[in-house]
Amino acid sequence: METPEPEYQHPPGLRFLQAMVTVLMVVMMVGIVGILGLIWHRYSKAQAPLPEVITLPDGATATAYTQGVDWYAVVTGDNRILIFDRGTGKLRQEIAVEPAE
Repeated sequence: METPEPEYQHPPGLRFLQAMVTVLMVVMMVGIVGILGLIWHRYSKAQAPLPEVITLPDGATATAYTQGVDWYAVVTGDNRILIFDRGTGKLRQEIAVEPAE
C-alpha cells in the first residue's frame, strides 16, 4: 500500500505577501493610467504660446504658431495665417487659407 504524499503547505504569511503584491500592482496600474489621463487632459487644451510682442486682431484665436529668422506666423481658428515682424510685432501679411477642392 502506498502512502499518499502530504500536500505542499505554503509558509506562513505567503498569502498575505501575495495579496500585498497584487494590491501594489493594481495601485501602480491605476496610478499610471491616472498620470497619463492628467497629461492628456492638460495638453489637449493647451493654447499656442505667443510672444508678448504679438497682439492678435479682435476675435482671432491662435491654433498654431511658428517662427522664422525675422518673423512670427500664427494660424488662427478662422483659417488665416498672420505673419508678424519679429522686431516690432506689427502685422506684415495676412493669408487666407482656402479649402482644397
